[in-house]
Amino acid sequence: MPSPTIAFVGVGRMGSNMARRLHSRGFDLRAVYDAAPGGAAALAAELGCRHATSLAEVTAAADVIFTVVSDDAAQLSLFGDSGDSLLIGANGRTFINCATLSPATHVEVERRARTVGAASLEACMASSIPQALNGTLYLMCAGPKEVFDAVRDLLLPLSDDGKLLRHVGSTGQAAQLKALVNMVMNINTAGLAEGLGLASALGLDLRMVMEVLSQTGANSRVLATDGDDMVNREHSCFFSAAHAAKDSGIALRLAEETGLTLPLADATKAQFDRMVAKGLGDLDKSGIAELTFPGRG
Repeated sequence: MPSPTIAFVGVGRMGSNMARRLHSRGFDLRAVYDAAPGGAAALAAELGCRHATSLAEVTAAADVIFTVVSDDAAQLSLFGDSGDSLLIGANGRTFINCATLSPATHVEVERRARTVGAASLEACMASSIPQALNGTLYLMCAGPKEVFDAVRDLLLPLSDDGKLLRHVGSTGQAAQLKALVNMVMNINTAGLAEGLGLASALGLDLRMVMEVLSQTGANSRVLATDGDDMVNREHSCFFSAAHAAKDSGIALRLAEETGLTLPLADATKAQFDRMVAKGLGDLDKSGIAELTFPGRG
């Protein structure tokens, strides 16, 4: 059976590198589309595929369409009931939706897809830009198992040949799990920034401090990915402070729906909201150290 043709909607830093990865593995990439047409045109020229100028053109071009957009409003706008929409001519198509969104948005997208005879799958990513290009994304998928099985071969080269690929449940549950992942990651990031900021204020050797942290119960994945960047003030963006604030907000809304109070998540979101308010929202999440180190900010 031939491999399905594919297209991408949303080819920013993540989507473009996912498209490059699948193209490099020999998959038939037919079209790319982005609300910012310049980047999509350049990527289309690089990969030798069509630069689609409408959503309907994307659906007409491919069997499977990946969407990688920024937020709930952007995702829902792709699947509009009127005007230009991925739903036009979508019977038999499959949409793989990779953005970090509210669970309800994934449920609504699946509902809209079903009404036109299309299928939908969540494929939430717990990784960043280098992993998208190298094919080592941690993918948490949710939706009908038969849909997951049908597109699994497309997801394998994105997830270290499936080592980092999981089907976690029904539609909306991957988004719930991704919200938890990012909530805990953001709390760890904020805590590390405060710890290193206090160490700096005390005049401690920060290299020694990070070594001790790495060898004790204070160790975390964030220490490995963000510690040096916090010390060196290197905040080139892999996961922005603005996205950290958005994702912490998703988790807090889920907590509110279940009647839970999450004071650490609430305080962390407030810190990332401060970054956005100060015009630092485009910095990497490591930039939260700019709020905690003495003499910065």
